[in-house]
Order: sequence, then structure tokens, then C-alpha cells
Amino acid sequence: MIANLLVGMLCVYLLSFTVMFLLISRRLGGEKMGTDAFAVGNLALGSAYVLQLLEGPAGWSAMSVANHSLTLCALAAYSVGGARFFGRRTPLLWPLVAVGTGYALLQLAMHWAWGPVARYALLSATCALCFAAMVVVLVAGMRTFARDLRGEMLVFAALIGGICILNAMKLAKLLAGGLPALDMDGRFQMIFYVYMCSLATIIPPSIVWLVLRRLTDTLRGNAARDPLTRLLNRRGLTEALDAHFRRADACARLLLIDVDHFKRINDRHGHQAGDAVLCAVADVLRGAVRKDDLVCRMGGEEFAAVCPGADDATALQVAERIRHAIASAAMLQVAGGETVRCTVTVGVSGSFDDQVTLARAMQAADAALYRGKRGGRNRVERDASAPESDGAPMAGARILLAAADPLS
Repeated sequence: MIANLLVGMLCVYLLSFTVMFLLISRRLGGEKMGTDAFAVGNLALGSAYVLQLLEGPAGWSAMSVANHSLTLCALAAYSVGGARFFGRRTPLLWPLVAVGTGYALLQLAMHWAWGPVARYALLSATCALCFAAMVVVLVAGMRTFARDLRGEMLVFAALIGGICILNAMKLAKLLAGGLPALDMDGRFQMIFYVYMCSLATIIPPSIVWLVLRRLTDTLRGNAARDPLTRLLNRRGLTEALDAHFRRADACARLLLIDVDHFKRINDRHGHQAGDAVLCAVADVLRGAVRKDDLVCRMGGEEFAAVCPGADDATALQVAERIRHAIASAAMLQVAGGETVRCTVTVGVSGSFDDQVTLARAMQAADAALYRGKRGGRNRVERDASAPESDGAPMAGARILLAAADPLS
């Protein structure tokens, strides 16, 4: 009697969270983070337990076959929901149809060949294997796709590992004692459904919390990035540098990069083409800087790169690589087959190691940038006030193209 009450509570939990996940998925719009699949999983498992209450003692019936098939469909839906939460585009409908239909046919074959005990043992064994696979995926994910959620994945792995062990124990009891092992008044069934109720109480709210955390991280990431180029914006650059400055020996150099004669591109080809050129410049910048360098769009056609740990010579090399890469790249093809190209002028600051010296470095790089603009554009200009050091003499700080600026 108590076990039946627990199953009834389990149904209420699962169906209630079905509604909640459906409401959340509708509010999320295009990126549902798997909440629609979690809703389907809860609906399938809740429906399976409703059928279990209606069918009575374990045995052979159409309700029992549907119950077992829905249970496997629920596990498939939860797996799809997890994959979608981590950004994998995984179909839902056809896998569920295949699992439900295939497992129903397999149940018929098992019952015809070995009787009802074999069918129930099949469900316990299949569930145990599925849960074990989930645990393996979660543990592996702690080192790969879920590195930012290691604690949460460990908790989920422990909880799912528990239900895996209980299904393995149920399989052993079925093989040893037959269908009487599934007596709802038995001690094992009581323990089993207490644990299931605990899972239904803990896991769905935990999934909602993970969705909220992912949304918060996304919003924070969007606030730190330029919406057009997806580079860091000023706020994102400041936050990244705050983290960098907390490390020892955290000096860096700043490169300010300005697209030469960008207004001509907008005037001649339109602002849409200008936006496309800015995105292309951002792509070139990503490829031209070093692995740990920070790239930022300051606003308009002005960009910045921060080179942590770079000496003067290295910063100048990165700046020249940026200048050359942009001058060499075709940024856009417009109507009539014309290729839009552009050049940049780069101002390089001296060393800075905190927010106060960053402000001075910004002023120095800006002064160097405008000195480069006045000197003819398409060039790299070093901060004139920085001491000559690190093998980077002032005589080598100004790097000019042999050819004239094509946009000047």
C-alpha cells in the first residue's frame, strides 16, 4: 500500500515537472536547452507509472507492455535532453518512435520465448545498462563538454549510479525469485520507490537550475561581447584583464588598431557592407594574434589587442602580422565583382600591469595610432615615450609598406 502511494506521488512529481519544463521551453524560444525533451521524458515516465498503478500485480497485459516501452522512451528522451543542453542538435521524435516500437516487439518475443519473468528482467537489465552508460558519459563530460559543471555532473552521476545499482539488484531478485520479487508490499520495492521519489524531487529542479545558470552565463557572455563581431567589448576586455592582473608577472602590451578610411567604405558600398568588412577584420584579427592574446572591438572601426607577457619586440611582431594580414586579405565581394580591401594603422603601447597603467597605456597607444595616421596610415607606430628595451629600438618601431595606401 505504501509503495503504491509512493508511485502515486512519483506520478504527481513527474507530470508537474512536465508542465514546468513545457512552460520553460516555450519561454526560451529557439534555444530550448533540452527542456522540451526533458518534458517529454517526464511525461513518458509519469504515464508509465500511471499505467503501473492501473494494471495491478505484475504480469502480462497490454498496459504492462506500454508501461515498459514508455519507461525506455523516457530514458531516450532524457538522453536527448542532455545532449541538447550541451548544444548537440539531436532529433527526438523518431528515436522515441523507434525505441517504443522496437522495445514493444522485443517484449513480445521475450514473453513468447521465456515467459513474463524474462520480460521484467529485460526491463531491469536494459535500465541498468542505460543508467550505467549515462554515468560513464557524465564522468567523461567532466573532462570534456561539461568542464564548467564538474560538481553538478558528479552529483548527477552519483544519483544515477544509485538507480543503476537498484535496477541491477531488481534484476538479480527477479532471476532468483521470479515475479513475487516485484510485490509492491515488499521491502525492496519500498526502497526502490523511495529512491525514485527522491530522484524526482531532486533532479528536475536541478536541471532547471542548470538551465538558469546557462542562461545567466550566456547573458554575461553577451554583455561582455560586441554583438556584431563577437569580439570582446570594453567591458569584456576589462574583466579579462582583471583576471590576468591577479597573476604574478602579469605585464602586457596594448595594440590599438584602426581601419583606415573606413568612412569611404560606408559611403561607397553602404553600412551593411561596412558591417561585413568589420566582421571580416575581426576574423583576420583572431587568426593573426597569439593564442592567449585578447582581441576587442573598442567601437566603430577601432579594435584593440592585448598581448599578455609580450616584450616590445613581440608586440611589434604581432602588430606587423596584423597589419600585413589585413592588407593582404580580401574583405568583401560586392556587386559587379569588385573586391573590397582595407588597411589598418596600429599603435603599440609600452608595458602595463594594472588598470591604472592600462589607462596610461591606452593614451600612449592612442597617441601612437594617430601619429601613424598622420604619417600616412597602413603602418605600425610604437609609443614614443616608452624606453627602448627588449631588443626593440625606436628606429625599428615604425614599419611602412613599400606600396602606397590603396585607400588614401
